[in-house]
Amino acid sequence: MKTVYDVQQLLKQFGTIIYVGDRLADLELMEEEVKELYESQLIDAKQLQAALFILRHEAQIEREKRMTKG
Repeated sequence: MKTVYDVQQLLKQFGTIIYVGDRLADLELMEEEVKELYESQLIDAKQLQAALFILRHEAQIEREKRMTKG
């Protein structure tokens, strides 16, 4: 797993598609879903860590973009 797209594909395997139109909100919801999958023992710790790293990194980039715009 290397990109947000990869995380989306992981979620899609479990029937979850997230799109609310706000990039930051999408990333936060994906993070919650990935945590739920781990707690339900549907993904392993390695997948959880990779997904959280990607999502949190992208969320930080999005927050920085918003701060420079606003």
